[in-house]
Amino acid sequence: MNSKVSIQNQIAELVSLSCDHEEGDPRRVMIIQMIEACLKMAKEGHDSGQIKLATYALKEMRYAYQVFNRYIGIRKVSIYGSARTPEDNPDYKVAAEFGRLMADENWMAITGAGDGIMKAGHEGPQREASFGLAIRLPFETTANAIIEGDSKLINFRYFFTRKLMFMSHSDAVVGCPGGFGTQDELFEALTLVQTGKSNLIPIVMISGEGNTYWTNWARHIHEDLLGNGMISEEDESLFHIASSANDAVDHIMQFYKIYHSSRYVRSDYVIRTNARLTDESIVRLNDSFSDIIRDGSIQQSEALPSENDHLDLSRLIVPHTRRSYGRLRQLIDMVNTCDTV
Repeated sequence: MNSKVSIQNQIAELVSLSCDHEEGDPRRVMIIQMIEACLKMAKEGHDSGQIKLATYALKEMRYAYQVFNRYIGIRKVSIYGSARTPEDNPDYKVAAEFGRLMADENWMAITGAGDGIMKAGHEGPQREASFGLAIRLPFETTANAIIEGDSKLINFRYFFTRKLMFMSHSDAVVGCPGGFGTQDELFEALTLVQTGKSNLIPIVMISGEGNTYWTNWARHIHEDLLGNGMISEEDESLFHIASSANDAVDHIMQFYKIYHSSRYVRSDYVIRTNARLTDESIVRLNDSFSDIIRDGSIQQSEALPSENDHLDLSRLIVPHTRRSYGRLRQLIDMVNTCDTV
């Protein structure tokens, strides 16, 4: 037996001792692959900085997933905005009002754990229904008073692992006025949704009364990005500039009126719906979105044999071209206006 086969056998034995995943379980296969990747880093002579980054990133992701996995099935909204916004500012007040309204809908809130807008986002849900994803910075060393000391406060060394947790656990994203960090988080959300690297979710912007922050931003998007052909017209469907906290909540709740969730099954985009659509509605969808249908047509069905969750919900099988996610968002918006059986 050569050394490579011996090491592979030892890894497989170690995994068997560590978990109950059976042979053929994809989780077992991927855990083995993670261990093999780490051992390759040792063999290939990577420097200490590279190994340190990979180590801490993996440890941060593991711990954060462990925390979030206790709250699977509960809708969550990420709220982005400036840490410098004072509590008497209209932007703070509208963020706090939005958080309260979402808490009334039994949603949890995720913020960056700091003061300003981040604290405002926690005021409604309060500690019990809030997550804090803090970043270690020399000038921001403490969490806000609402989330400080809570088990759902997670500290990150790296921005990229922190942003991964924001997006992978968010059912909606809300942006409030902020600086470079807010814009970074917002554009990452838009980019991931636009390119199909993240689930389609509502991305909403709100600001205090009289603040033109987001209308100016939307003008820049329309005139400079769309006007110069850098995005497509349908990409403007990926975000919504809300007129108030109530408007922001209404937009998010409308998104989940009939639409429940979605995933790709092989090459088809499968939409789970809270109610079965009428035959006339299916015809309407096919007539309106033939441009993003690869072949065939949109069909309604029960859960597919390869699916193992939300089996009670109806499905829309969309043979999507995997392009034009703005149009796919428009399809979901139409689904939410369709007649149901």
